[in-house]
Amino acid sequence: MSAKHIFTIVAAGAMLLAACGKKTNTDKDMNTLSFNKEQAAAMTVIACHEARGDQSSLAVAIGEGFDAGLTANQMKEALSQLYAYTGFPRSLNALGTLKKVMEQRGDVEMGAESSPLPGGYDALKQGTEVQTKLSGQPFNYDFCPAEDYYLKAHLFGDIFARDLLTHADRELVTVSALSGLEGVMPQLVAHVRGALNMGVTEEQLHAIQSALYDNRLIEESMRLESAIAQVIGDVYPIASPSAWPLGEPNDAYAKYFTGQSYLALLDSVSGLCNVSFEPGCRNNWHVHHGAVQVLICVSGRGWYQEWGKPAVELKPGVTIAVPEGVKHWHGAAKDSWMQHLTYHANAKPGNSNEWLEPVTDEQYNTLQ
Repeated sequence: MSAKHIFTIVAAGAMLLAACGKKTNTDKDMNTLSFNKEQAAAMTVIACHEARGDQSSLAVAIGEGFDAGLTANQMKEALSQLYAYTGFPRSLNALGTLKKVMEQRGDVEMGAESSPLPGGYDALKQGTEVQTKLSGQPFNYDFCPAEDYYLKAHLFGDIFARDLLTHADRELVTVSALSGLEGVMPQLVAHVRGALNMGVTEEQLHAIQSALYDNRLIEESMRLESAIAQVIGDVYPIASPSAWPLGEPNDAYAKYFTGQSYLALLDSVSGLCNVSFEPGCRNNWHVHHGAVQVLICVSGRGWYQEWGKPAVELKPGVTIAVPEGVKHWHGAAKDSWMQHLTYHANAKPGNSNEWLEPVTDEQYNTLQ
């Protein structure tokens, strides 16, 4: 990549940040949240809706943010930061929504602005220090030096140096936004760890998850729950990731599953069940003898695969009729819960299930 292209990208980011307004001095501990509980919950929902691109829900969340005492400049700062995580289009759309809400409300609290940077400020040096603290160790992305420079000098340098939001505030914003995106679980896990390194407490992390759940961002909440569990290793109260019942831990079949699943019997006559898979959970390869198994995905995202064939993505509404005698498996995606209804059709007397070997991590991890 040419120096001209690098300059263009960095300059564009600087222009977006400059849109937050003039700077004034502030003095705060950068390693603690500056939001109270209501403001933290409101900022969580704002950041998540920005990532999801849901402008109508974002407008409501912004209004609730003002009601909680967030200032216009705090929201500008958070939404402009997120261009580095969710892209310019989502960031600019969200800033446009913020502008509309401000115009509709009329008199809003603009609030303080970022302090001027000191003379001789070295963005690369400062950003390297911040990134090292966030990561818990020195981080160098040697595979792509240009990306490594953007991360250090611009994201963790230019952006994180703006003290309107603390480093802990910024990690709350980042974790909340990444929870709203599919396919970024490694980054979400890394930023859950980074949030702890930047002063966000375990209780405050769980409060982010609760705020998402309380605002009906169920899959996003469960995604974050999984990431927190991977970092902290704790067990958080289980709730259904959708309106479909979670049921009880599927202990009777646990030995045939990798990860945790739950079973809810919906109709005892037909045998209709709802099976819930936590992120990364899948059952072993298996065969149904003397019956056709029907799967109807009702929530989240997952996979179905027959032996020797490509995997089929499961999303709400996808229906699979598993042929009798065909070796197959099904389960959740790595970064999402998945729920499917299941029942047997064309069942013959003496029908049975034959459980086989687990789906290996090597097989599973090829699926995106």
